[in-house]
Amino acid sequence: MKLRFIFSVLAVFALCAPLGAQGRRTDIPQDVAQAFSRAGVPVLRQRGPAPNFTLKTPDGTNISLASLRGKVVFLNFWATWCGPCRVEMPSMETVYGQLRGRGFEVLAVDVQERSQDVQNFFREFGLTFPAVLDTTGRISRVYNITAFPTTFIIDREGNIILRLVGSINWDTREMIAAFQTLLNS
Repeated sequence: MKLRFIFSVLAVFALCAPLGAQGRRTDIPQDVAQAFSRAGVPVLRQRGPAPNFTLKTPDGTNISLASLRGKVVFLNFWATWCGPCRVEMPSMETVYGQLRGRGFEVLAVDVQERSQDVQNFFREFGLTFPAVLDTTGRISRVYNITAFPTTFIIDREGNIILRLVGSINWDTREMIAAFQTLLNS
């Protein structure tokens, strides 16, 4: 119960938090809201556009958020030294492995660390989803990141529907069902 209250407070905060150029907000489909609620993670009251960015992967390839439009994006801000991030990442990999062929993408934004540290971390944990480097912290400031990990779920149209501060187990049956509902909406 306490955890749900925290999630609700965070959802309200996310609506009020500046995310750059906001644009028009629209309602989140009821079936999507209900699916995430059943998984124990409430969605925002309304969705709004995710600020675009382009960052480099540890090997130097550019990835922009806009290039993932048309996919459901699991956008995660993290750091290698973050204990909760270390706990959460394997469940993110499991979800990625189950859903990536259906239009689901994970993008892990490492904040202000060396590319070698990120590569070593990914090797250690056997992670296959893409990571990008926010070496200056500019993108984390745009997204108003105050703690690690912080995750945004972005719909196929490029709108944020969920913001979660803290780590959870993402590969539960209910959460997979919620992602599938979002993928089908």
